[in-house]
Amino acid sequence: MTNSDFKYADERFADVQMLRYRLNDFESLSLNRKIFIYCLSQATLYGRDITFEQFGKYNLLIRKTLEAVYVNYDGDRNSDEFKALEEYLKRVWFSSGIYHHYGCDKFSPKFSECFFVETLKHLNPELLPLHNCKTVEALCGLIVPVMFHPDVLPVKVNKKDGDDLVRTSACTFYENVTQEEVESYYASKKDTAADQPLSYGLNTTVVKKDGKICEEVWSMDGKYAKAIEKIVYWLNKASKFAENDKQRKVIETLIRYYKFGDLHDFNEYCIEWVSETESQVDFINGFIEVYDDPLGLKGTWEGLVEYRDQEGTRRTRLISDNAQWFEDNSPIDDRFKKKHVNGVSANVICAAMLGGGEYPSTAIGINLPNADWIRARYGSKSVTISNIIASYNEAGRSSGFKDEFVIDEETRDLISKYGDICDVIHTDLHECLGHGSGQLLPSVDPDALKAYGNTIEEARADLFGLYYIADVKLVDLGLLPDEDAYKAEYYSYIMNGMLTQLARIKEGSSIEEAHMRDRALIAHWCYEKGRDSNVIELVKVNDNTYVKINDYKRLRMLFAELLAEVQRIKSEGDFAAARNLVEAYGVTVNKDLHEEVLRRYAKLGIPPYKGFINPVLKPQYTDNGEIIDIIVDYTETYGQQMLRYSKEYSTLI
Repeated sequence: MTNSDFKYADERFADVQMLRYRLNDFESLSLNRKIFIYCLSQATLYGRDITFEQFGKYNLLIRKTLEAVYVNYDGDRNSDEFKALEEYLKRVWFSSGIYHHYGCDKFSPKFSECFFVETLKHLNPELLPLHNCKTVEALCGLIVPVMFHPDVLPVKVNKKDGDDLVRTSACTFYENVTQEEVESYYASKKDTAADQPLSYGLNTTVVKKDGKICEEVWSMDGKYAKAIEKIVYWLNKASKFAENDKQRKVIETLIRYYKFGDLHDFNEYCIEWVSETESQVDFINGFIEVYDDPLGLKGTWEGLVEYRDQEGTRRTRLISDNAQWFEDNSPIDDRFKKKHVNGVSANVICAAMLGGGEYPSTAIGINLPNADWIRARYGSKSVTISNIIASYNEAGRSSGFKDEFVIDEETRDLISKYGDICDVIHTDLHECLGHGSGQLLPSVDPDALKAYGNTIEEARADLFGLYYIADVKLVDLGLLPDEDAYKAEYYSYIMNGMLTQLARIKEGSSIEEAHMRDRALIAHWCYEKGRDSNVIELVKVNDNTYVKINDYKRLRMLFAELLAEVQRIKSEGDFAAARNLVEAYGVTVNKDLHEEVLRRYAKLGIPPYKGFINPVLKPQYTDNGEIIDIIVDYTETYGQQMLRYSKEYSTLI
């Protein structure tokens, strides 16, 4: 597939559409940068098995078993049973396990247990992962109940208020312990007055052995060692092609952290990484985001390799250069404002390789590091991923979505005219400034909001972006074309929070994922608080429900009020207020509205989720083995890529 016949959209299965992303101007990069990206990409792909294992104890065993069947099955491959197994395997690949990547519920196989067991019995045992199970019968005894019985490990991450979130979540961050035990354990370790607090629990599994609670560290000497050894091998290779000494030190510090798992090294790595802003190529690699842990402590392994989009970065630099103005004029209490905003680095980047928790489904913007004290003292790095956004936009242009869900032609024209740029600017504000804005009061524990912390943090960043996208400052800076453009983002955001994101939730379920809770919370809070002045309406037209916004300026003031409260909650560590806010507005789903949205989505045939097939980076060698170029190949299919990754990058079983 050449650039001339590049197509963004690829195959569909279940509720997913696979897309491709183009590596814009990759061929113009220097050879040194291309090789650097290649080595970092190898380090990114070797983390795949870690993510699978983190998301469920039996995920790797199930994946390898399904792959053995898929590749070696000699029966009717067009039968309903085999086609259902193929779809199930594709979903397992997509979600790094048997749990939905967004909703966290376990997939229900559409093929029969009998078919599966009999197929395994007739397969050559040497093709199956029996090294721990010894026999096919033992293998079935382990994985069949997990796959087919709804009540066995049913949810990857449970966030239901009142449950023991540790005991009822299938993710593997905890073993044989309760939520109360984990929270007490970490409460005893933390020193909230520490000058450089550690991210306790980020890279460990909490276990109880002989009645005593301890931690298994994820390192070259501990858990996930075989995968981490490969990651470190390629990081060492990459360091030889680093763009400068400072970037080389970033890699060396990360390697030291991987070797020993010492969180002091992780702090040093974060400081070095956020301070290195000159290079055109950058990367994320490690145990980072904590959204897949019900307690918000443990980092999912993820990888991203990137290079700078020079034109787009000029836009984000305008935002970051004015960071202090945005902080000073924020509608939050002055006690929570940073007097001096430090080191906000904002870039638009092209993704070159996605891995772990960022693959196949990825974010469109990222802001790191997560530690509040590092943000306050050293700043943060923010990226908006332009080639991923371009793929999403191209895939959505002919879907019929706006005609189905947007209330009238005037609003559809508004979104067509301004929607793309407003979406990008809101992401920039969210990532570049929102996450880095505000401050905790002294001695407030960063984890005080517990299971609600992730939702509150995403709501805070979203509200920051929503409030400021309507500010004339953005027009003055040349970021938006006129003072009405923001209305496109306001309408799209409220419509998504109240209606269209419901297409991503299984019928009868509540909202679990932090970003979805954040959007629902904001939209429903504004709807409720603006009811007296009719700011937002839900109107019926031909039995279909539509959002109608009657007062955009008042809606901005509602965003300001909620931002002030959400910032207070975070700054003061007000757990009770966080719980009340999220549970009241961000969790419950209206049954009738949900059924309607699912029906309308089904009519359009729009998969509610998108994922990405990585390009293949292929080194070109001279006769004596010297790399002379890295070329990009876009022809690999989803199935080919997943099977190749399982063959080339498997490390843990």
